[in-house]
Amino acid sequence: MVTDTAVAAAPQGTRSGGWLNRRWVRTVGGSLLPAVILAVWHWVSSAGLMPVSVLPSPAMVWLAAVDLAERGLYGHYIAISTQRVLVGFAFGAAIGLALGAIVGLSRLANVLLAPTFGGIRAVPSLAWVPLLILWFGIGEESKIILIAIGAFFPVYTIVGGALRHVDAHLLEAGRAFGLRGVKLFATVQLPAVVPSTVSALRLALAQSWLFLVAAELIASSMGLGFLLLDSGQNGRIDRIFLAIISLALLGKLTDSILSLFEKWAIRKWA
Repeated sequence: MVTDTAVAAAPQGTRSGGWLNRRWVRTVGGSLLPAVILAVWHWVSSAGLMPVSVLPSPAMVWLAAVDLAERGLYGHYIAISTQRVLVGFAFGAAIGLALGAIVGLSRLANVLLAPTFGGIRAVPSLAWVPLLILWFGIGEESKIILIAIGAFFPVYTIVGGALRHVDAHLLEAGRAFGLRGVKLFATVQLPAVVPSTVSALRLALAQSWLFLVAAELIASSMGLGFLLLDSGQNGRIDRIFLAIISLALLGKLTDSILSLFEKWAIRKWA
C-alpha cells in the first residue's frame, strides 16, 4: 500500500512544479531581478543619493552607448571581443576535451598529468600576461592563448573527472555485450558524460569572458576590455558601466546558445 501511495503521489509532485518549467514563466521570472536592479539604480541616481561621478544614471550609460555606436566604435569593440572569446574558447575547449578524455580513460595518464595540470590551474590569469608578451608579443596570438588557457581547465577537469566516475555497472554491461575500446567509449562512456561535458563547456565559455579583460591588458586598442580599462584611466564611469553591462549581456547570450545545444545533445546522446 505504501508503494502504491508513493507511485500515485509522484506524478502529482511532478505536476505541482511543472508550471515552473514553462518558457514564459522562466523568461518573466528571470527578468524580475534585472528589472528591480534597474529601477533601484534609476531611483538612486535620480534622487541624488549618490553623485554621478560614482554612480551614473541609466540614461547616461545609454547615451554613452549611443555615442560610441554613432562613431562606429561600440559595434566594433563588441565584434572584436566576441571573436577573441570564441576563438580562444574553441582552442581551449578542444584541447581540454582531448586531454580530459585521456586523463579520464587512462590511469597512467592521470598519474602523470593530473598533478602538474592541477598546479598550473592555480596560476592567476594576470600572472600569464608578462610571460605571454615575452613569448608571443603583443599581437592577437597572446590574447587568444590567454583566453584558451581560461577555457581549457574547466573542460579538462570536469571531463576527466566524469569519465573516471562512470558507473562501473554500465561498463560491465557494455563489456558483457562485447564492447571494447572505441565502441565501449562511444556506446557507454560518452553518453554517460554528455551532461557533464556540456556543463563544462558552459563554464569554460564563462571563463573565457572572464579572461578576456586580462587578455585585453596586452597592449590592446580595441575591445570591451580595452573600453573598460581606458574608461577607468579617463574617469568615464558611464563607459565603465557600459562595458560591464555589455560583457554581462554577451556572456548571457552565448551561454543561452550553449544551453540550447545542451538540450539537443542530451536528447540525442544521453
